[in-house]
Amino acid sequence: MTLAGLAIRRKKADALDRPALLLAWYDRHRRRLPWRAAPGETADPYRVWLSEIMLQQTTVRAVGPYFEKFLARWPDVAAMARASLDDVLRMWAGLGYYSRARNLHACAVAVARDHGGAFPDTEAGLLTLPGVGPYTAAAIAAIAFGRRAMPVDGNIERVVSRLYAVEEALPQAKPRIRELAATLLGPARAGDSAQALMDLGATICTPRKPVCALCPLDEGCAARARGDQETFPRKTPKKIGALRRGAAFVVTRGDQLLVRTRPAKGLLGGMTEVPNSEWLASQEDAAALAQAPAIKGVTRWHRKAGVVTHVFTHFPLELAVFVAQAPPRTRAPKGMRWVRHATLDDEALPNVMRKAIAHGLAE
Repeated sequence: MTLAGLAIRRKKADALDRPALLLAWYDRHRRRLPWRAAPGETADPYRVWLSEIMLQQTTVRAVGPYFEKFLARWPDVAAMARASLDDVLRMWAGLGYYSRARNLHACAVAVARDHGGAFPDTEAGLLTLPGVGPYTAAAIAAIAFGRRAMPVDGNIERVVSRLYAVEEALPQAKPRIRELAATLLGPARAGDSAQALMDLGATICTPRKPVCALCPLDEGCAARARGDQETFPRKTPKKIGALRRGAAFVVTRGDQLLVRTRPAKGLLGGMTEVPNSEWLASQEDAAALAQAPAIKGVTRWHRKAGVVTHVFTHFPLELAVFVAQAPPRTRAPKGMRWVRHATLDDEALPNVMRKAIAHGLAE
């Protein structure tokens, strides 16, 4: 090994140089992302905020097209604040976790109304905004405003738990991991330090088969030294909610479909749906069918073979799908409306309802 190589190895072994090693790696290998400022450019707080909300529990690949679509429609926070919640929900449809869309709109309104259209530049100020929790506040403060803060997402949890071999299981280990992650901040470039750790977790320190030989922190990694890096982070087994069952009622009137809007609060709040029954454990078809909407001219329902399945965060769901055809000019029941099949893409339909509709309309 050359003298230069030995010097690099000694430098890697010195934990005090980890922030510098991390930034040097990031400067060479940073990902190009549509919301990320190019080297030497100042980050746009609006883009940072929009991407961070979208990336909550969602992959970069899934978020990319939505981010571009939102940015084209609403190029700044003032434009989004002027939009209606229905428009935001329609644009969000398919991305999941719809409370994020409601918070997104509420936050844009608050920034425009209470902060003159400019995002607060501190963690404390950002935490006052709707839908902005500790992680998102730290991310915006660091990346958009250069504040000395370290947001800890799933990628960073994995890197830090391996680097220090944190034995305590998540979620109990989160406070300890946050403390350790903060030690990886250098004296400057806080936003780049955070994004470097995110990129390291996404591309090198991956959940399975991490490429440790390419990691800038490999020689100081406790889990790598032990050879059990893939077992970190430790996790408490998740409790899976009980299966719920229900029925979806797909009613057509020529080229139109009967839909309604869900209540603003609660699961899938404000989204569009076909009429459906309650979602209950061990609910039989007969009990669910008894909750079908009363539609003049519809006396029989046909049950489609099979069920639609969907998994929410806290429980799995099975929906039986019943179909019926309403006579021409049939009025929609109170609280419901007819929409043309050709315009369904413009409705704020969550994925579970898109599945039910596709199942119901299939030949």
